Amino acid sequence: MSYAKVLSVGLVGVAGHVVEVEADLAPGLPGVAISGLPDTALHEARDRVRAAIVNSGQKWPNRRITLNLLPATLPKYGSAFDLAIAAAVLGGSGELPLLPLERTVILGELGLDGTVRPVRGVLPMVAAAARAGFPRVVVPAGNAAEASVIPGVQVRAVDNLHRLVAFVRDGSPLLPPPAFAPTSDEDGPDLAEVAGQLLGRRALEVAAAGGHHLALLGPPGAGKTMLAERLPSILPELDDDAALEVTALHSIAGLLPPGGRLLRRPPFQAPHHTATVPALVGGGSGLARPGAVSLAHRGVLFLDEAPEFSKGALEALRQPLESGRVRVARTRGATEYPARTQLVLAANPCPCAKPSGDADCECTPLARRRYLGRLSGPLLDRVDVQVRLLPVRAAELLETGTPNESSQTVAARVAAARRAAADRWASTGRRVNAEIPGPHLRRPPWRLPGRDTHELRRRLDSGSLSARGFDRVIRLAWSIADLDGRDRPDGGDIAEAIQLRTGEGT
Repeated sequence: MSYAKVLSVGLVGVAGHVVEVEADLAPGLPGVAISGLPDTALHEARDRVRAAIVNSGQKWPNRRITLNLLPATLPKYGSAFDLAIAAAVLGGSGELPLLPLERTVILGELGLDGTVRPVRGVLPMVAAAARAGFPRVVVPAGNAAEASVIPGVQVRAVDNLHRLVAFVRDGSPLLPPPAFAPTSDEDGPDLAEVAGQLLGRRALEVAAAGGHHLALLGPPGAGKTMLAERLPSILPELDDDAALEVTALHSIAGLLPPGGRLLRRPPFQAPHHTATVPALVGGGSGLARPGAVSLAHRGVLFLDEAPEFSKGALEALRQPLESGRVRVARTRGATEYPARTQLVLAANPCPCAKPSGDADCECTPLARRRYLGRLSGPLLDRVDVQVRLLPVRAAELLETGTPNESSQTVAARVAAARRAAADRWASTGRRVNAEIPGPHLRRPPWRLPGRDTHELRRRLDSGSLSARGFDRVIRLAWSIADLDGRDRPDGGDIAEAIQLRTGEGT
């Protein structure tokens, strides 16, 4: 037999596609040619696979070998095809009967000694195989726990090429995935540790209830970072679909913790202010990798010292914040990643950032405007909640009376508010108030009475509030009503939403 075919999976973004790895062995000058839009790592596979086959005690066929990866129009990236290529070559040479691998997807990178090494993105690859109707996958032993997360797929693992050959020839068993070890989530930062800042705590709770973006402005030591770091602790755990999306993204980035479980806690990303545009939104040569905004999908993206980020990096966030997706185009094609995250910006009021605030500030009014002006109007217009925090007083810092509410207590209210919103918007396919289109809220039966929106309409007509801002205040009011257990917002909710949106009176 001079022809063989083995199944594998290729990734474009988070989308997996089943790939047929064909091998044709013909008489002629020995050599290996690979077609099907391979990248550099795949071109180098010929040398890795040859060394792995020889060092595993198998015979390398000295013939003209043509490898083709179908569909040929789909770009192929990475080294996850190595094991499938080795099986196809051995099958085409007649050394390996491939009937036991029928309708089985094979993934894995080969070392020169024949060991099978873990690869990135196994979880979305196995999910793609399951969707395509292939019931069995063979993965590296280091990825077996991750792959077994996908239901309805029989996962088997190999640690070296010799084990796969023994399975096909003699029926020797492959390795089963490891049993899930019970894990206990470590306690993260708790909201009870934040001294004072009642307004900041309220803003955080409203933002969590409705999935709203948040900006915290205030002097150093006011608690901006503490509040932002505790936002994930009051967010509900991810459901199955969201957890699978988040885990797949972290698998592609190679950031999954050991154990192979789905990530249930909302992720938290806090890139340094020197982060570049590709680091924030994704990029890289060949296959664009997910950036911080995608790794924070269904969680929190925190930009501390936001005015210190480059203008280009900040402006690049505008489109993902609006659409919930990032599309990165490169010469070899475009890659799309989900990016529905909650953005939290933290900034000092001026460059000198005196802890005492305006009293001892050394900055001129122009310097202040330039500093905060790095956060452009269009970007801030997409941030629903914008509050100014005051310095913490000694009485608040040294308070020994009634303790502050814990994250667990606040999280219960947030979960109830989100359930109310999810029930209300179930017919739209959306789950939180921040995702509801403005026109939907301006039409019956969700349109609010004119007596409640009078001040809001006045601000829109005077130009102090944009049309986008108008809709975002309405969304905030719905989140406030959900937190307080009311079916619809009233005038008081609108007033509080205006305060949270504009920072007035804070």
